[in-house]
Amino acid sequence: MTSPLFDYFVVFAEMRTGSNFLETNLNAFDGLTCHGEAFNPHFIGYPNTDQILGVTQAMRETDPARLIQEIKAQPGVLGGFRYFHDHDPRVLDGMLEDPRCAKIVLTRNPLDSYVSWKIARETGQWKLTNVTRRKDAKAQFDAAEFAAHVEVLQAFQVTLLNRLQALGQTAFYVAYEDLQSVEVMNGLARWLGVSQQLEALDGSLKRQNPAPVLAKVANPEEMQAALSGLDRFNLTRTPNFEPRRGPAVPGYVACAVTPLLYLPLKGGPEAEVVQWMAGLDQVAPDGLIRGMNQKQLRQWKRGNKGFRSFTVLRHPAARAHAVFCRRILNAGEGSFRQIRNTLRRQFGLAVPEAGPGAEYTLAQHREAFTAFLQFVRASLAGQTSIRLDAEWASQSQALEGFAGVGVPDLLIRETEMAEDLPALARKLGRMAPDPVPAAVPERPYALDDIYDAELEALIATVYQRDYLAFGFGPWRET
Repeated sequence: MTSPLFDYFVVFAEMRTGSNFLETNLNAFDGLTCHGEAFNPHFIGYPNTDQILGVTQAMRETDPARLIQEIKAQPGVLGGFRYFHDHDPRVLDGMLEDPRCAKIVLTRNPLDSYVSWKIARETGQWKLTNVTRRKDAKAQFDAAEFAAHVEVLQAFQVTLLNRLQALGQTAFYVAYEDLQSVEVMNGLARWLGVSQQLEALDGSLKRQNPAPVLAKVANPEEMQAALSGLDRFNLTRTPNFEPRRGPAVPGYVACAVTPLLYLPLKGGPEAEVVQWMAGLDQVAPDGLIRGMNQKQLRQWKRGNKGFRSFTVLRHPAARAHAVFCRRILNAGEGSFRQIRNTLRRQFGLAVPEAGPGAEYTLAQHREAFTAFLQFVRASLAGQTSIRLDAEWASQSQALEGFAGVGVPDLLIRETEMAEDLPALARKLGRMAPDPVPAAVPERPYALDDIYDAELEALIATVYQRDYLAFGFGPWRET
């Protein structure tokens, strides 16, 4: 079967939106074949497969367009795959710009998907085919984590919507609740050009958490309080969520009393700055104001006339090394485990599987950090399937994102924050601020242990934009 309108299809979805169930029912049509998460950077198709149509993960990494060509070339069927916001970004533009790529957009209330994700992480059960084997758990609602979850979903949905509008295309939108309708599934098949119709939906996958959302969380009162400041219609709007935010507002931190707002640059000295801010008002760090949405941020600004806002720039060399040690070298809490494992497996990054031990040498550390920098260079150039994370994105790009709701008053360099932050506090009436804590040296080796002119040259090449934008010189001279 070949479609008169399309050469292949993509299901834009996210984790815990019902995409497995949608794929199962698409595959029930004789003329359709969905190949799972074909462009997941950590595997190809499914966690237990090593190739799709003869294309291995290594081949896909080198030439992602080849996999799409193989899917398009399948005889007698219309092939496709599921694509999430953090899948290989190199294929996104090509899919969106191709009118013969059928776009299916699957959405779900983000609160439901968040709670479902939390429960799945707790139980380790991501699919359910036998209800007698269902594992039960309750989610712990985290307001800041949920705000970040909505921010990510919203940004991707807006990207899809705006790009398709500009290209004069449309997508077939499916809500999570529509997945239980055989009529909708049959309508989707007709839209794809398949004449076959199903009499019933597949019954192999079971809904894992059918209870009301309040019954699925361990702290429902806290959740309700956190959600009270959100526009509830914004949570369920299809195809996208409003307002359309650019900056990562949930990550902003405000003092409890002092009218001071911190816009963190990921990979910087966030913990030290937050600790110092807490000391200004004599509260614990968790007593500061976090997890705001845009509406709450505007309210905070209106209620704090004369407020000041700031961010802290870190030298790209120190920032890259800190991110490498905390997120990639480290195998425990705080590690980007999936990315770490993929870098070890796919890119040959030589870091110990269980984290650095006594046998991990200084030479190995320098070699691994150099390999990470080479990966970051490719990531910044859009040449890898792994997401460009804010931790290693350029600081100049992050500052451009802040402009959506207002740039910070003050850019403070980490090397000068011991003087500049107390001076800022005194302008706001805090005349005896505590000293700013110094950043804890990275383990097991500090940047100074491996730094040389060759490493500086590589870092300056990777972060050329930041060096130019902020006038950074060699790290050892700062």
